[in-house]
Amino acid sequence: MKNNWSILGKFFAGVIAVSLVLTSVRAAAGASSPDRVVVMISVDGLAAYYIDDPKADMPNLRHLAAEGARASMMKASTPTVTWPNHTTLVTGDNPARHGVVGNNYFDRKTGQKVTLISDPVFDKDQIVKVPTIYDVAKAAGMKTAAIRWPATRNAKTLDWTIPDMRTADLVKQYSTPGLLDECKNAGIDVLGDSESNESPDDKWTAMFDYILREHRPRLALLHVAFVDHTEHLHGPKSPEAYAAVHAADHQIGEVWKELKKDFPNHATLIVVSDHGFSPIKKSIFPNVALRKAGLYQRKGGEVNMVSQGGAAMLYIRDEAKRDEVMAKIREALAGVEGISKIAGPKELKQYGVADPAVDPHAPDMILFADEGCTFGDTAAGSLPFNDKPERKGSHGHDSNLPDLHATFVMWGVGVKTGVKTGEISNIDVAPTIAKFLNLQLPNPDGKPLTEMMSN
Repeated sequence: MKNNWSILGKFFAGVIAVSLVLTSVRAAAGASSPDRVVVMISVDGLAAYYIDDPKADMPNLRHLAAEGARASMMKASTPTVTWPNHTTLVTGDNPARHGVVGNNYFDRKTGQKVTLISDPVFDKDQIVKVPTIYDVAKAAGMKTAAIRWPATRNAKTLDWTIPDMRTADLVKQYSTPGLLDECKNAGIDVLGDSESNESPDDKWTAMFDYILREHRPRLALLHVAFVDHTEHLHGPKSPEAYAAVHAADHQIGEVWKELKKDFPNHATLIVVSDHGFSPIKKSIFPNVALRKAGLYQRKGGEVNMVSQGGAAMLYIRDEAKRDEVMAKIREALAGVEGISKIAGPKELKQYGVADPAVDPHAPDMILFADEGCTFGDTAAGSLPFNDKPERKGSHGHDSNLPDLHATFVMWGVGVKTGVKTGEISNIDVAPTIAKFLNLQLPNPDGKPLTEMMSN
C-alpha cells in the first residue's frame, strides 16, 4: 500500500493521543461512593439464545435477570470474534475507532499475518487507540482489576491483572508482580493442575473473588472462556456446551455471592458475552476461487485473506489497483456456495469497520459466511468447500444474525428491577458503566442504557 509510513504515523498518533485525553478525565469525574463497585463478567461465546433455552441450566443468571434487567439480545461488533468485541465492551466504540480489527489481521507492509488473540505480540497501548473504562476509572483515582480480559497485556491502568495468554510462562511474565504468588499462598494456584471435575475457569473465578475481597477494586473485569472452547469442539447446544454453560453460571453465582457479602448495597454486576455461536457443517475456501482467478498466490499475490471464522477479511496489496481488484474478487466469488455477503468499503462503514486509508490494519473487503459455514485459509484442491469441517461450532459471522447476538444482564445498585428490553448494542456497555461510576468516556460511539437504570 502506498504511503504506509504516513498511514502508520496517523495510527500511532492516535495511540499517543489516548494519554492526552486521560489528563482531563480526573477533572471531569463526579463524586462516587468509595465503596461503590462495578463488576463485569464476560462469558465468552454465551449466545443470547441460551438464557431462554429450557435445556440451559442457568439459575444464577436467570435470578439476576429477574431481580435486575436484561436485554433480549445484544448486537456484537464486526467481526463477531473475541478480541475486537471485548475491546468494544470496555471502550464503547466500534473497531473503526478502537483499532482492534479482529483476532488477527494482515500487515500489508510486511506481507505477514499478525496475531492479536492471546496478546502474543502487542501491549494494550499499542493496539487500543481510545481510552478504556478502566483507563478512565484509574485516572479518576479508582482501583481497577481485570482477570484474563483480552487486549490488556501490560495495561498500565490495571492495578491487579492476569492477561488472557496461552502459556503459563507468558501469564507469569505479564501478570501483576506478586499476584500469582499471593493467590497461591491463599490456596488459589491458578497455574496448578485442576481436578478432573473442575471447569478451567473455576480457579480464575476464585482468584477474582479473592481480589474483590482483599483488594476491593472499584471496577473489576472477569473473562471466562470455557463455553467458547467447548462450543468450538462440540457445537453450540450440544450436551457438552450445556454442561459448560452450567459451569459458567456457577462461576457467575460465586462472584454474585462475593459481592453481596463484601459490598452489600454498593455493587452492580453486569454479565455479558462477546458474541453468539453457529453450528458448523461446512468449511468454505475462498482462496481456491481466488487462485483460479489469478488473484491469490502463496507469496506475493494481489489478495490476502485472513479468516475470522464466519468472516474472512480480504486485503488488497496494491492500493492503486484497489477498485479493479475488488471487481475481480466479486466476479471470482460470485455463486460460491456458503458466502452470504461480500461487503465492500461502503458496507464496512455501516458495520463499524475502519477504512484502511485511516487504519492500515483494516481490510478492504469482508466476506460473511452463511450460518452453518466457516472460512478456511487453504488454496489447495479444486473445490472451494469441505463438508467435513474440523470444528463443530464457530462465530465471526454477520453481526446482524440473531444467533450471533450476545448476552446482557445486569443487577444491583442503580439497576431497575424486572426490566427486559429488546435488542441493544455492545457499544452501550462501557458508557453504562461510566454512568454508574460517575465517569465520562471521551465521545464514545455508544450511550448509557438509561432505560435499564434507576435514578
